[in-house]
Amino acid sequence: MNAMKLVAVALIVAGALGLAYGRFSYTKETQQAQIGPLELTVRDQQTINIPVWAGAAAIAAGLLLLVIPKSA
Repeated sequence: MNAMKLVAVALIVAGALGLAYGRFSYTKETQQAQIGPLELTVRDQQTINIPVWAGAAAIAAGLLLLVIPKSA
């Protein structure tokens, strides 16, 4: 499997996951203050929404990469 097909499959999978889940969350830790041995940190949960058009575009781009023949 060459690199172009691998990229195409990765785009299709990422697009399908984007359409299926629609968003993902992660926890961001920031250091607010440090006074001597005491340290104050804040954990903030961030959520990123994935637009439907982005998932569909990734799938379309992956399919195009698989279908269009590679030019020599």
